[in-house]
Amino acid sequence: MPRNREFRQFSILFAFIAAVVVLLGFAINAAAGILVTASAAAFGTAFVAFTKARYQSLAQISDQIDQVLHNADNLYIGEADEGELSILHSEITKMTLRIREQNDALKKEKTHLADSLADIAHQLRTPLTSVNLILSLLANNPDENERKALVRETEELLVQMDWLLTSLLKLSRLDAGIVVFQSEPIYLSSLIGAALRPLLIPIELHDINVQVDAPQGLMIQGDSGWLSEAIQNILKNCIESIDRIESTGENGKVEIICTDNPLFTEMTIHDSGAGFETEDLPHLFDRFYRGKNKNATGYGIGLALCKMIITRQGGTITAKNHPLGGALFALRFPK
Repeated sequence: MPRNREFRQFSILFAFIAAVVVLLGFAINAAAGILVTASAAAFGTAFVAFTKARYQSLAQISDQIDQVLHNADNLYIGEADEGELSILHSEITKMTLRIREQNDALKKEKTHLADSLADIAHQLRTPLTSVNLILSLLANNPDENERKALVRETEELLVQMDWLLTSLLKLSRLDAGIVVFQSEPIYLSSLIGAALRPLLIPIELHDINVQVDAPQGLMIQGDSGWLSEAIQNILKNCIESIDRIESTGENGKVEIICTDNPLFTEMTIHDSGAGFETEDLPHLFDRFYRGKNKNATGYGIGLALCKMIITRQGGTITAKNHPLGGALFALRFPK
C-alpha cells in the first residue's frame, strides 16, 4: 500500500487534518481533545483495514490474470460482495474464462493441424514412392511395351496426386472460411446431370446402370458448382464400392431419387455395392478415414469434402446401409 501514490497522498492529507482537529479539540478542553484523537485513530485504523482488504482482493484478481497469461488450466473463481470491486472481479472472471476457452481452442487447432499435416504427408508419400519405383524400372527396362505400361501407370499416379492436392486445397480453403458460396435456384435434374457428366466413361467401363428420378421443376437453393462436386464425390464412392465386389453376373446399379415436402428437398443415392462395415458408419465423413476394408483405394477425403460443402450451405448428409444391400446416402436441403 505505501507504494501507491494515491494512498500516500490521502494518508498525508488525513494526518494533517487529524492533527489540526486534535489541536482544536485540546484547545477547547482535554475531553474534546481525547475524543477527537480516539475518533481519528479509529477512522484511520478502519480506513487502513478496509484498504488492505481491497488490495488483497485486487492481488487475487492480479494473480488470476497472471495464471491466465501463463496458460494455467485451473483457475480459482471467487465471489465478492456487491460493489465496484465485485463488478470488476466479475468482468475479469469473464475475461479469464473467455481467454481460457480460446486457448483450449487454439491447442485443439494446433493438434488438428499437426495431425492433418502428418496425414497429408502420408497420403502424398504413397504415390510418390510408387512414382520413384516406376522411374527406376523405366531406367533399367529395355522392353518398349513394358516401358509404355509403366509410363501409363505413372500418368495415373500423377492424376491421383493432382486430385489429392486439389482436394486438400479445397478443404483448406473451406476450413479457413474464405470460400463464398453463391445462393441461386438450381434444378436438381441439371445438378445431377452436371455431377454425372465427368463420370460417364468410368460408369460405362464398369457397366453400371444409373437411374435418375428427379421430377421436372424441382429446385433447391445453393452453389451449383460446389454442390455438383459434392454429389460427384458420392457417385465416385458408389462406383468404387461396386467395383470392389465380386462379379455376380449382374451389372452394378446406382439409383438417384429426389423427393420434396414442405420442410425440405431430399436426394437419396443408393448403389448396389458392398455397403459399409458397421464399425465404419460413425466415421464415414471423418477426414482421412479410409475404413477397415483392406481393399479400400481412396484417400478418405472425398466424403469429408462432400459433407463440408453441403453443411456449409445449410444442408445435411447421412449415410447408412440399405436394407436391400449397398450404401444409401441421403442429402437434405431445407426450404
